[in-house]
Order: sequence, then structure tokens, then C-alpha cells
Amino acid sequence: MGDDSPAGWQSWRERRDRGLRNPHGWLSLTGLHWLGTDPAGFDTVPGRWRVLDDTVYVAAGIADGLTYGDHPVDGEVAVTGSDRVRHGDVEVEVIQRGGWWALRVRDPHSPTLTAFTGVPAYAFDPAWIVDGTFERFPEAHEVKIGSVIDGLTHAESAVGVLRFTVAGQELALTAFDGGDGSLDLLFRDATSGVTTYAASRSLSVPAPDPDGRVRIDFNRAFNMPCAFTEYATCPLPPPENTLPVEITAGEQKYH
Repeated sequence: MGDDSPAGWQSWRERRDRGLRNPHGWLSLTGLHWLGTDPAGFDTVPGRWRVLDDTVYVAAGIADGLTYGDHPVDGEVAVTGSDRVRHGDVEVEVIQRGGWWALRVRDPHSPTLTAFTGVPAYAFDPAWIVDGTFERFPEAHEVKIGSVIDGLTHAESAVGVLRFTVAGQELALTAFDGGDGSLDLLFRDATSGVTTYAASRSLSVPAPDPDGRVRIDFNRAFNMPCAFTEYATCPLPPPENTLPVEITAGEQKYH
């Protein structure tokens, strides 16, 4: 996690702000379009789009102005790999969620991005840097959790339980694999829907030491993309990750 001083937190906040200002980042989203087997058009991007045998196809003519890779789209093209279809400076990302395919449209002129002035947050408070103990599961296991999209579920790898104490209460959160030994936490608390985003907040925690000890800095709790845009598919916390206390640290509601 790095420096947990006020200056370190401020530096993290500045990096976070720069990331949100990315021209094709989360604030640039202008559309989320679910695909079927029948070709369909959408108002945020040209072409006719469909999915067949787990492959997304776009059909367009030269006049539509779509490019894929280094070539204009002329006819029907299979969209594979990580390359995005482009329409001028608009990028179209193909995603798969819960067995369904969709287009995510990223426009650097999105009103959400151009109007962005920063995310409100609680003031840094060292009291919200708490010691925790990580109890690793014998084996990681897949957990199905909900999404901000009705009917959509996410499969996450639960790796253990993180235990800590806040305001004299012993609390616990199911932790997910964050990669490189780190832990990802999705949680709600008594501020959710009041001063913080209702659906969830997220927190990255560094890898525990060999004895399972870890420091949890709630000052760095941050909003998931769905706090900023209706075109995200964020997972929701598992039921046990709703805390019965107010975590008055980290990012607050954007609007």
C-alpha cells in the first residue's frame, strides 16, 4: 500500500483523480449495449452488432467510419482479442459478463468526464488505519455475488476472512484474490446510501505477513465505477460484508 502518512494519502488521492480523468476511463462511458444473435444497431456507435458462437461481429461500411486494428471496417468483422473498435476518438470495448456479451462505449467527450471536478472524501484520519488478521481458507473457492445489473452475477475467488476491530466491535470481511498476494475487499457499512455510495465501496489491502497480520487503511476505500456511471457492471458485496458500523473514511458519494 505504501506510505500511510497524510502526505502518502494525499499522493494516492492525486493518482486516483488522474486515473479517473483518463480520456477513455470509467468516466468516459456513454453506453452499455447487450448483444444477441440478431444484428442490432445502437445510438452511440455505428454498425450492426451481434454475437455468434462466443464471438462478437460488427458489420459496417467505409462510410460508417469504424476502424479495427489498423484497418477500416468494410463488411462483417470478428472482434477478438483486446483491441477496441474505434469511431474517431470513441472506443468500443467488447466485454463478457455472466455468460453475456456487451459493448461498452468510451467517449472522451462524455458529459460525466468533462464535468468531473473530483471525488469528495472524508478527511484523512490515522484512526482508520487498523490492524487485522487474515485467516486463509484451505483452498480458494469461487463465490457467486450479485451485480448492480439485475440478474447479472459475478464469480469471484474468495481466499479467506479478514478480522479486525473497529469501535470496540470485532468485525470480519470475506476477502477476494487481489493478485500478487494482495486482498480485495467489497463492503457496505452504516454510511452506505447516506454519505457514501449505496451499492458498495472497495478497498485493496497489501499481502498479509507470514503470520497473517495486515494493516487496513480505510482512508483509501474507494468508489467502484458504478458510483459514477450507469454503464458499469460492478459486483456487489457478499451479504456477510455489510458492516454494522459507520466507516467514516475514504471516498464519499459522488453526487
